[in-house]
Amino acid sequence: MQNPYHQPTHPGGPYPPPFAPSQEPGGGRRISRKRLVTGVCVLTALAVAAAATGVALGVRENRERASAAAAASAADPTKPLVAGWKTVINPKHGTAFDVPPGWEVLEPDVFSGYEDTKDKEKVLIGHTAPAFYKSQWCSIDANGDGQVTDVRLANVGTKGAGGAKNPADIAVKEAPTWVYAAYTQPDKSVVTADKPVEYTTKSGLRGSYVKARSSGAPRPHRCAGDGQAVVFGFKNSRGDLVSWDFYGRTGVPGAVDDALIMRILSTVRLAGDPKDPGPGP
Repeated sequence: MQNPYHQPTHPGGPYPPPFAPSQEPGGGRRISRKRLVTGVCVLTALAVAAAATGVALGVRENRERASAAAAASAADPTKPLVAGWKTVINPKHGTAFDVPPGWEVLEPDVFSGYEDTKDKEKVLIGHTAPAFYKSQWCSIDANGDGQVTDVRLANVGTKGAGGAKNPADIAVKEAPTWVYAAYTQPDKSVVTADKPVEYTTKSGLRGSYVKARSSGAPRPHRCAGDGQAVVFGFKNSRGDLVSWDFYGRTGVPGAVDDALIMRILSTVRLAGDPKDPGPGP
């Protein structure tokens, strides 16, 4: 069977459907009118931290400062590696990473994922303890029924990777799935992915990442369009396979660029022992 994701630099078999989290798919953020987060995003808890305006890209830190920050993180993972940024902790998997101050950091038990547009009972992929960037970047009542869909500009979080063989395997499988689930359903042919790249974060955490993207995604409404994903696979302190997942729109004003994505990725680190024994999101 032909690979549903065109990977010219990494041929392989078809991507198996990821496990479905225990949470039921459903509505997302609801404000003055009924609102559903695109995809659809499932929020099992909704406690959004207050977000400052703007995105602090900062300046390049010298090696000594970066090393000192990494050492401090090892002792206190709640302290951000980038001054002024926010730390996102997922106690379920024992992981942490930082995001710029303009991002919304949600509670650790919030699950954010995407259902299959052809089967509303099937969750394609999702993660917990997410951080959103411009969560109401674009809003639309696609069906004219009063249910307003909020489309985020970008999202990042972590998830378990039960069934994966190794960190590279996680990244190869999940990166194109995020792009497909968030941006191109039901068309897999417009999704491409790179080969996995070995990577070590500032804290010394080793793993592999894969970048995937779409070109020519369906545009059923004005908020729709192409996107990209970066997935970094690694092991937590218990030896469980885990992934850090970024996905966001491309080709639009304010889109998160590659430099910022990699800077966020560089802050991924371990944060104590995992609290949950399961491999789920």
